[in-house]
Amino acid sequence: MQCAKCGLELEDRTSGARVASISGGIMGDEYIDTWYLCPACDHYTVDDYYDAFLGESVIRVRGPFSRAEGDARVALIRGCERPWDKKCRCPAHREYFNDALD
Repeated sequence: MQCAKCGLELEDRTSGARVASISGGIMGDEYIDTWYLCPACDHYTVDDYYDAFLGESVIRVRGPFSRAEGDARVALIRGCERPWDKKCRCPAHREYFNDALD
């Protein structure tokens, strides 16, 4: 994973760049967003994984996102006790996925 702004390699798990991840199910498909904060340029990059129930899975990179925008999304994710649970329907999950969850 490279930073979408400056290109720094963010895969190193010891760097602390991976700050939050959330999973949600929409119409039988699973969406997993992982947020990374670049220590060099202070911008966020999102690894967006789409696991299709029928069909091909897709991975895309989104960003860069400003520190303020990323911090708000990360805070929302951290509002859930089980962000890895694609079946969770807590307020944080519902807001993050725009009330589109199964």
